[in-house]
Amino acid sequence: MKIVGLQKTTLIDYPGEVACTIFLFGCNFRCGFCHNPELVVKDFGGGFSEENILKFLKERKGKLDAVCISGGEPLMSLDIDFVRKIRKLGYKIKIDTNGSFPERLKKLINEDLVDAVAMDIKASKKKYSEVVGAKVDGEKIEKSIKMISNLDDYEFRTTIVERFHDSSEMKALGQWMNKVCGKKPKKFFLQGFKAGGKLIDDSFSKEKDVSEKYLLELKKSVDEFFEEVGVRV
Repeated sequence: MKIVGLQKTTLIDYPGEVACTIFLFGCNFRCGFCHNPELVVKDFGGGFSEENILKFLKERKGKLDAVCISGGEPLMSLDIDFVRKIRKLGYKIKIDTNGSFPERLKKLINEDLVDAVAMDIKASKKKYSEVVGAKVDGEKIEKSIKMISNLDDYEFRTTIVERFHDSSEMKALGQWMNKVCGKKPKKFFLQGFKAGGKLIDDSFSKEKDVSEKYLLELKKSVDEFFEEVGVRV
């Protein structure tokens, strides 16, 4: 496990909580539109020690309520004993994941080491590998979707890129998730892609920014499949 970033305070990453976010290096996906190549494929060295992070969390008790663990893909390398130490300090814990490590997620849930999960749903089942730029084990994705849908606090979210996501694609995504869960998942968010900054695939820098209007159009395609659908521009 390599900790490569720490956002000391956030009101966004863990909705409803004053949190910090810990970023881990590495990801098994290669989404071309990812804005965090330094967290995914390019290790520039440095980083934070576990001891320093735990020291920071001890000092922030009473000011922070929760810790969000993100990436990259945190479950690719997350040290569960590190999470146990965070829990012993009394923090709520949220995991951001791409869903490709369901057994590791299950262990965290079974040990009561996670309070909330956000899972990125990249596309419909048929287009998953194309969108993430890597071979995907669909069975593992489905296991994570079903597991997460049974938690009390969770959200699913899709970063919308116009070259991949239109109304028919989003409808297929919604139908697939309903089938996997056997019910309507509670929360689903559509997040608009923005072309600025560093990207894993430079061709996406020429991609059009996704407008709120486009997100609201796609929302109509998936409203029937989720209890709540929101947009994030």
